[in-house]
Amino acid sequence: MKSLPFAALLAVQLAFAPVASAQLSRAESAMAKTIAAEQERSIALLERLVNQNSGSLNLEGVEKVGAMMRAELEPLGFTVTWKPMRETGRAGHLIATHRGKPDGKRLLLIAHLDTVFEPDSPFQRFERMGDLARGPGAGDDKGGMVVALAALRAMHAAGTLKDANIEFHMTGDEEDAGDPIEVARADLIAAGKRSDVALCFEGLIRENGADMSSVARRSSESWTVTATGKPGHSSGIFSAAAGDGAIYELARVIHRFRTELPEPNLTFNVGLVAGGEQAALDDGKIRASASGKTNIIASTAIARGDLRTLSVEQAERVKAKMAAIVADHAPGTSATLAFDPGGYPAMAPTDGNRALLVRLNAVNRDLGLPEMAALDPLKRGAADISFVAPFVDSLAGLGAYSTGDHGPEETVDLPSIARQATRAAILMSRLAAEKR
Repeated sequence: MKSLPFAALLAVQLAFAPVASAQLSRAESAMAKTIAAEQERSIALLERLVNQNSGSLNLEGVEKVGAMMRAELEPLGFTVTWKPMRETGRAGHLIATHRGKPDGKRLLLIAHLDTVFEPDSPFQRFERMGDLARGPGAGDDKGGMVVALAALRAMHAAGTLKDANIEFHMTGDEEDAGDPIEVARADLIAAGKRSDVALCFEGLIRENGADMSSVARRSSESWTVTATGKPGHSSGIFSAAAGDGAIYELARVIHRFRTELPEPNLTFNVGLVAGGEQAALDDGKIRASASGKTNIIASTAIARGDLRTLSVEQAERVKAKMAAIVADHAPGTSATLAFDPGGYPAMAPTDGNRALLVRLNAVNRDLGLPEMAALDPLKRGAADISFVAPFVDSLAGLGAYSTGDHGPEETVDLPSIARQATRAAILMSRLAAEKR
């Protein structure tokens, strides 16, 4: 017999097996039923969101997706504001605020309006295939926004939203952040500082079929090493007068990075290399040009890469090691190390974050669902929640489950929308009812 989708299965459990939901309050059971009943509505909204292109650089498209979310949130009692970000080269952010009891916990919800798929991408339309749907941003992160909205609609119907203090920040440039990032994330950081809990509605991850949660995410920073050498005839390479040349110096640095830097939870990638008599990066630092001859010692060599760490302390330690390696020049050469401004900080695995996972697992037990383990942070990239994690207890991975994200086979598991929305609605209702 074919297994039922989660929404249908939960509805059957709540209707005919009261023992399975004995730990749920009347309002919580009502929320679960509302989410199950509205699953097709949620899928229809996801289709509309996906079919509106909102690549990070499609400013008008991002605004249109923001307008669609505004239309959903205002009827629930949210005050919705569009914060333009044209000064950073991006569209802006949608910020929805719901005021409840003054002494109640303040919840910050995080998702994003944009996708990696720009208007010139051939991948543009939503396609449903039973319990799966393929489309640009179907999982990342339009599926996440639909999960959050389904949870909020259920809270509204059950009466638990009325007294809840919630800020819902939907950034318009998560996939390609605006510059300067200090401006692009100023509103989100301020919200984190005044909140008690942050919940990120980016995608759920599964391991061996089991739903996982994220109490930590690593940072993402970009670096450049520029090596220089003395130009001259190749017959003099390695002599005291000519030295080793720029390319050998860069190779020395990269080799020592590979052999001396490794430690747990750290990765450092080299993504672009160029060297020769002349070498330069383009303005976006994603392309390089180089020229040279085999009989000329290279005078310039450049490498671009990224660095991902799990804490500020780890980042500082590793950067110091990198700087020491770069400074230990080969004969007749020099080199510099520079980090791009901005970047995404780490979401460290704090006790407060782990306590939130304990709370989420209490919801899972009361729903008759398996407990969720904490995902290895090596298996997630950076995200907007990292900007607020230093200030507030945080939990990530509350969005829909999807596969093939950022590619033309991005596919969302539709039953996961109801499963995740049910978890989120109950968790948010319980947290919001507590005093600060």
